[in-house]
Amino acid sequence: MPKRMETGTVTSAASSKTRRVEIPRVIRHAKYGKIMHRRTVCHVHDEDETSKLGDMVEIIECRPRSRLKRWELVRVVSKSTAVDVASLRSGARATQMRESAAKAEAAAATGGPSPASPKSAPRTTEGRAK
Repeated sequence: MPKRMETGTVTSAASSKTRRVEIPRVIRHAKYGKIMHRRTVCHVHDEDETSKLGDMVEIIECRPRSRLKRWELVRVVSKSTAVDVASLRSGARATQMRESAAKAEAAAATGGPSPASPKSAPRTTEGRAK
């Protein structure tokens, strides 16, 4: 019997050398005729860990490697173009903190007021009801 080949999307790359791949399919309900979207989940062995989350991959059926893994990665068809927004924000925040620290250090070296802690006006009690 020939080995099946499928194409799907990597939905999890948390484990080492294991990827979770979803293969979508569209079926028509037997009785009502409604178009339904279904998916098959395959656990795939990725020896070189070449695939990442969101990549489109081609997989082939193989002997059982573990309780769930029955597929091997053949190749990465296309890389994911998704951007990790959280890491971009944390990187921008770190850059901003480094820049403000450098400005404060430069201001301290020249003897001027630091921009990170502006001097506030003295508080008065005039015009306040007691």
